Amino acid sequence: MGAQELHPDPARDGGGTSAAPEGIVVGVDGSDHGQCALVWAAREAQRRRRPLHIVTAYSVPIFAASGLDGGYATVDDSVIREGAEAIVRQALQKVSAYDIEVTSSVENGDASGVLLDMSHTAELLVFGTRGRGGFVGRLLGSVSSALPAHAKCPTVTVPLVCSDRLGETTEDRRIKAEQAKAGHQRVENVVVVGVDGSEQARVAVLEAAAQAERLGATLRVVCAVPQYSGSLAWVPAPMDRKALFADIQVTLDAGMAWLRSHYPALPTESRLVDGSPVDVLVEASRHVELVVVGTRGRGGFTGMLLGSTSDGVLHHAKGPVMVVPDREDPRLADRSRFGPMLDDAA
Repeated sequence: MGAQELHPDPARDGGGTSAAPEGIVVGVDGSDHGQCALVWAAREAQRRRRPLHIVTAYSVPIFAASGLDGGYATVDDSVIREGAEAIVRQALQKVSAYDIEVTSSVENGDASGVLLDMSHTAELLVFGTRGRGGFVGRLLGSVSSALPAHAKCPTVTVPLVCSDRLGETTEDRRIKAEQAKAGHQRVENVVVVGVDGSEQARVAVLEAAAQAERLGATLRVVCAVPQYSGSLAWVPAPMDRKALFADIQVTLDAGMAWLRSHYPALPTESRLVDGSPVDVLVEASRHVELVVVGTRGRGGFTGMLLGSTSDGVLHHAKGPVMVVPDREDPRLADRSRFGPMLDDAA
């Protein structure tokens, strides 16, 4: 069992500021959603042999005064802070059986801002998709919408609907009804990554490959091609969709050859499918370990923008979703040696 440490005071290192956490950071708010995120994060910290940092954040409400003196009034934050500390202690107890080093903190501030700051030093941020009845309104729903697009490290959102696969339970009637309707879903030891031919997608593929390696899983690279619409209105109607798929397949195959050069021992497969990228990836999330997407794309294959795709997948996923931010990686430099790239046609 690893070491555990609770830091209820933000100025815990004596210098008036919190020490920047490294490793895996998980946000909790006392809700079932936060509990699922906590379990997933603890397992991931154990897989990576990295420390886990548990954090909750709160802000003190400010009320407009109704008396003749006017102005504003604040409430004593001691009770609120004690509640936050209780949530963190409960989280520490929940992960006590894992063989990991665990630290924690209670931060005063907006939850999204606190976690965004921590993303500068963290290896991974983990949180639930939304909160219900969680701690003093620290609803992780707003956090899960804001962070993936702006975090400096990869983020993982864990929806409550997959609580059963994590060994967790919930009293949320809507979630319980959805789980009952879906029935038992066998989870394949597969990591799925969505690609669109952009450099941002290649960054996501490399992160997904590293994750598949940790899990001892197969990496499945999926490119979904939507029907012509919106930005593709300029495409001539008679355009041969079969020829379009053939061109994309050549580029996809070249990308797979590049990937295998960097991960020769990793089992990999690719799928080129006809359909909405959001629908395809959401359906995959039901029965695979993890779905990975980039934060945004730049056109990509037939306009599949990873930005809108990642938003759609996050809102509807049935399993954990990792969003990988844009970043430089020296392995991207040799991609052109393996065949045509989408950029070649730009």
